Amino acid sequence: MAGYLIRRFGLMLVTLFGISVLVFVMLRLVPGNIADILFDAAGLIDTADKAKLEHDLGIDQPIVIQYAHWVNGLAHGDLGYSYVSEKPALQEIAPRIPITAKLAGLALAFSVMFGVPLGVISAVKQNSAIDYVLRVISLSGLSMPAFWLGLLILMAFVAWFGEIPIYTDPPVGFWNTLWLYSVPAAAVGFRSSALVMRLTRSSMLEVLRQDYIRTARAKGASLRSVNYHHALRNALLPVVTVIGIEAAFLMGGLIVTETVFNIPGVARFLVEAIRWRDYPIVQNLVMFIAVVAVGMNFLIDVLYAVLDPRIRYSG
Repeated sequence: MAGYLIRRFGLMLVTLFGISVLVFVMLRLVPGNIADILFDAAGLIDTADKAKLEHDLGIDQPIVIQYAHWVNGLAHGDLGYSYVSEKPALQEIAPRIPITAKLAGLALAFSVMFGVPLGVISAVKQNSAIDYVLRVISLSGLSMPAFWLGLLILMAFVAWFGEIPIYTDPPVGFWNTLWLYSVPAAAVGFRSSALVMRLTRSSMLEVLRQDYIRTARAKGASLRSVNYHHALRNALLPVVTVIGIEAAFLMGGLIVTETVFNIPGVARFLVEAIRWRDYPIVQNLVMFIAVVAVGMNFLIDVLYAVLDPRIRYSG
């Protein structure tokens, strides 16, 4: 087990290094930089002033030198300064991480709490009325864009309650926070729960047809034991993979949802930073999202080894 985890951890580090190089290079391949944008916006044409600005920001140096400075700063906890606000990048990014984490956590909890149980019920009750209803609901969730569902929710709140559940000021207290984040989390989590439900259903159906399930039934095991002890544990492997991928996606893929509900999170801030070519903000935010994604994959590998002991010996 220890050797398996060490190999996976080493692969995670190599992956993060490759992502850092790719992000850093691709960001600088985009035409224009912060100096071009600022000078175009101000209508300035003095090339000497522009060159001085590029020198002050360090973007006139060779890309290898810039990358070395960035990695050295990361190693010492220095993320640089925002080109736009001139504040430390960490000071700009840190307050937004808990906001997106709360929204992503609630959306993921919504998807798991509804997706897995309903997927199991749909598989156990295959071709029954409740199975058809759940399949229609899951297909509806996969078909509805989260931003469109979010807009419908906002219009429904205006029509029924005369208010809009959008982020204006930081919420105070647990219940206010839960109320403010639960509405956009439900809009996002509905799609995720539909995906988890479909995958749980198909995985459960495949496992329920296995020989060892028929053997357990023949030995007189209860229906509950067969479905939830024997079948569900083996059916969870692909479901765990999707849940991990969804968790990583939710940390950086909530751009439209955060915009619709006016939530000052990581994803919305990333789009604004890209528009202004704010290199320190963009590359650090992308690396943060990459760390979350790679970390979730590592956690999935650990859960795989826990759920299926054969993996830890063959991995």
